This record gives sequence, structure tokens and C-alpha cells, in this order.
Amino acid sequence: MTDTDRTHDVVLWGATGVAGRFVAEYLTERYAPEDLSLAVGGRSPDRLDSLVDELTRRSDAWDDVPVVVGDATDPESLRAIARDARVVCTTVGPYTTYGSPLVEACVEAGTDYCDLTGEVNWVRETVDRFHEAAVDAEARIVHSCGFDSVPADIGTLLVQSFAAETFDAHCETVRIYLEGGSGSVSGGTLASFVALFDAAADDPLAREAIRNPYSLAPAGERSGVDPGEQRFPRRDALRSAWTAPSPMASVNERVIRRSNALLGYPWSREFRCSEVVTTGTGPRGAAAAGLVAGGLGLFKTAMSVGPVRSALSRYVFPEPGEGPTRAEAEAGSFEIRVIGRGTAPDGSFTVEAEFGADRDPGYGATARMLGESAVCLARDDVDSPLDGGVLTPASGIGLPLAERLREVGFTASVGEAAEGGR
Repeated sequence: MTDTDRTHDVVLWGATGVAGRFVAEYLTERYAPEDLSLAVGGRSPDRLDSLVDELTRRSDAWDDVPVVVGDATDPESLRAIARDARVVCTTVGPYTTYGSPLVEACVEAGTDYCDLTGEVNWVRETVDRFHEAAVDAEARIVHSCGFDSVPADIGTLLVQSFAAETFDAHCETVRIYLEGGSGSVSGGTLASFVALFDAAADDPLAREAIRNPYSLAPAGERSGVDPGEQRFPRRDALRSAWTAPSPMASVNERVIRRSNALLGYPWSREFRCSEVVTTGTGPRGAAAAGLVAGGLGLFKTAMSVGPVRSALSRYVFPEPGEGPTRAEAEAGSFEIRVIGRGTAPDGSFTVEAEFGADRDPGYGATARMLGESAVCLARDDVDSPLDGGVLTPASGIGLPLAERLREVGFTASVGEAAEGGR
């Protein structure tokens, strides 16, 4: 099937959910129908029609948005959707529960795909099940195109590309700092956490995917020098500040290591990366780091106990489908700093990138990151040596995604830093 046989540039699957609605609103505000052939998809025709009414009221450019109906549990309906799209962009999670049939349909149809998953156990499953077939089909299956893991993965690519161009060398270590921001967590995101811990409780391969820092590397290459994410408060030499474990490190670090592997180890097999939360200097910074580390440890412990996990899911966590209002999503923000260090023939160097946005990271900003990822794939606006496979944002799309995000208000800057960092 050629691209001329495809009716839609992008099918947004799960468009009536919280995250899907934000993506639909963003794409119809950013692009006109003549620029992007968009369809919204899901299992409820009534809810989809209601969404289309809302989208066309909000946008002067769109008189109508095509609707495609299917079911995440009906593989044949997913195959029909995949055959008719250049890209399927999905927000339907938990991906461990609902994701694999759609990936399989896209691979069979040679259709590009992007999602928001942070479920490393499921990404490992798709790597093992679909990577080689996706390579053969030239289908780009790009996971983790939201706050997990675009800022960390593309931020690392920015640092490494600048180092290569400026110093003719790559950074041997990269450290990602979550420096500030505000946002909210939806019921769907928390449902993905529950699905991740449920899988780890029952499946040894899922537990191994969570335990091994190199679990997303190609088969036969799942070991290396990195010990895994930081677990305790630590005073950071690069920032001269206290840091705490990052709740996203277990996802983002593995995605970055997979990027390095898929690109052929340009940053070397000894490359190290880590992600942390910056908490400040002095006693207050130390105390804050302890609180973050303790809270995260307590949450993970609670989630690893089945009855506690079930009770939290039933009585504490918001229901899937609940999330922030549009005003709340636009009021949030995030700021991430990426610092890389390396050695060139004439001495050591430090490169620093900033990545951020004045929007809620999990919704307002994520809608733009996922939406622009889909547009990059639909327009073949990528900088990658890979035509297919189970990929990452850095290896499957690359720096064009950073450029598109700059155009819609993101900070994505990079340059040489003073020796020792800021």
C-alpha cells in the first residue's frame, strides 16, 4: 500500500479521552484541513460526534473532522483503521492492556505509530514481539512521545548533537534535572501505574524490564555500565545542589539508552545517563531531597502490595477519564535542564540544554509533543537513519521535533556551558 492509498494523514485514536481531547483540540487549532488530513477515532460514535461538534465550534478552519470507529479489543477494526492512515496516534491506555493489537495492526499495514506510554514492561514486549517485523515493514513505532520521554530523550539528543558539531566528540555522561514546574495527574495516568505494578506482580519478564537499566536495549545487549536510577538523596557535583530520585527516571533513562543503541552507539557503549529532581542547596535542599525520596519510595512500596494497590485504585485515585480543565492545562509549566560532559582532544567540555514549556507537562505540553510527533511522522519530517522498528523519539524522529516544538512556544535551547556546569 502506498501513501496515496491512505485517506488520513493522522488518525487520533482515543480522541474522546482526556489526553486525546487535548491532542484533538491542539491539532485542529494548529493546522487547517488542507495542511493535515486528520480523523478522530474511538469506540463510541456518539462521543466522537460530540467531540467533532466541539472542535468545529472552536475552530473557524474546520467544518468537519472525519470519524473512524473501532474497538481496542477488535483486531480487525484496528487493521482497517491502520490501513487507512499514514500515522496512528494513540492515547488509549493502559497500553499493557490495550496497546498491542494496535501496534500489530500498524506493523501489518506498514503504518507509522506514536503514543504516550511510560509502561516500560509493555515497551519491552513490543520490542521483543514487533521490532524486526516493523523494520521489514518500514513502520516506525515510536513510543513515549509525551512528557515521558520527549524532554529527556530529545534534550539528550540536542546535547549530543551540539557536542559532535562543536567539539567533534560526544558526551560521555548526560544528567537530566527536573528543575521546576506544576501540573496534574489524571486517572488514566494512574491506571497505567496500576497496570505496570499488576504486570510486575504476575510476570517475571515485566519484573525484569523494570529491574534492568538496559531492558529496552536490543536483545543480546541488555547490560552495561549504568547502575540504574538514583534511589536516595544526593548532593550533585555538577549543580552544587541536592537532588532526589526522579519518578520518571525508570522510563526516561531506559528510553535514552535505547536511543543510543538504535542509532548504533554513537555515544559509545560506556555512555551513562541519569535523571534526578533538583531540590536546592543547603539544609533545606537536603531536607526536600529526603522528602521526595521518601515519598517516592513509600509510593512504590504501597503500589507493590496487591491489596493496597487495589484499594488506592478504587478509593483514592481519580477514575480514568478524569483530568485537568483546559485552563488548568494551560496554567502549568515545566523546566528540564540537560547537562552533558565529554572529552575532546583539546580538553574536557560541558554542554547544557534547556527544555520546557508554560503548560501543564502531562496535558497541555504533552498534547503538543504527541501532536507534533504525529505530524513529523506523517510528513516524513524526521532526521533518522531508521526507516522502521520499535523506536524512540530521538531515534525515530530526531531534531525536527525540537524545531517544531520551538515554533509552538517550547524552550529547546542548547549551548556550551562553563566548565563544571551552572
